[in-house]
Amino acid sequence: MTITTVRRTGLALAATIALTALTTLTAISACTSSAASGPSGSAGPFGPSGGRGADTGAGQRDEASRLRSVTALRSAERSTAGAGSARVESTTDMGSLMSMTADGTLAWGDHLIGTLTITYTDGAVADAMRRLGSTSMEARYLPDAYYARVGDRLAARTGGARWLRYGHDDLEDIAGGGAAGLGDRIRGFTPQQCVKLLLASGDVRRVGEERVRGTPATRYSGTVEPARLKTRDPGPGTGRSAELADLKEQLIRAGVTTQTVDVWVDDRGLLVKKVERAKTATGRLTQTAYYADYGVKVTTEAPPAAETQDAANVADGRRAAP
Repeated sequence: MTITTVRRTGLALAATIALTALTTLTAISACTSSAASGPSGSAGPFGPSGGRGADTGAGQRDEASRLRSVTALRSAERSTAGAGSARVESTTDMGSLMSMTADGTLAWGDHLIGTLTITYTDGAVADAMRRLGSTSMEARYLPDAYYARVGDRLAARTGGARWLRYGHDDLEDIAGGGAAGLGDRIRGFTPQQCVKLLLASGDVRRVGEERVRGTPATRYSGTVEPARLKTRDPGPGTGRSAELADLKEQLIRAGVTTQTVDVWVDDRGLLVKKVERAKTATGRLTQTAYYADYGVKVTTEAPPAAETQDAANVADGRRAAP
């Protein structure tokens, strides 16, 4: 294996790890009209006309319960978006490919900023990164790029630079075709996107009251089938049709056939936990995230220029002067 190949492999792995830590915190989604109108062919809020009274009454109760769930989740979506920042802790299992943890603080709004500490715990990617001298990594997310702190062996191949800069616009070229659109997804990250995905499923239901790390919360659940997601805009001026169409394309391209989403919302209407399970072309993916300390101050700065190399230059074999 040539030095260039090793260098490219290390860069692609570093990119995959740091990006996976962020992008698997939530599915990129948007609310769709199916959440408000129900699955195709379902009755409206007053149940079907005609039929036996008992069936009509049951249908009305089910529909009323579903609509209350939709209302509560839309409130949670707004509250979580408005909080602007939170402490995030997550675990991700991608089968034999990779298991990992991530924790840190993130702020969202016009741009994403924040810092995550990522630890590789199992799988082929974790083994490969350990061979490159890295068992954990700090990732810093800024409006135009994210920065990954690399291990000693990979740093030796980047002119001694401890940090690699991945410009959002360069991610597809650096990490390969599988990174298509990741720059935009990073820029647009917000934790309530899993709530949007649950609403978009048209299958939202209230499970019950549970405690999440001691905090009372209400659990909601749903199942998403990407091929059946509707892309009609849920309301005038919302501008979400394109966003949902993009989500549908991404999930289908990734080979996701079925995805279940569970979210827990506290009495302030804030998301405190989410679990997503998906079947993909490469196997099963399970991701659990906890959110706390909403409104926490997040201060993230780019690493010193003297300690940073641009990943695009290193991938091309060009070691720009630090």
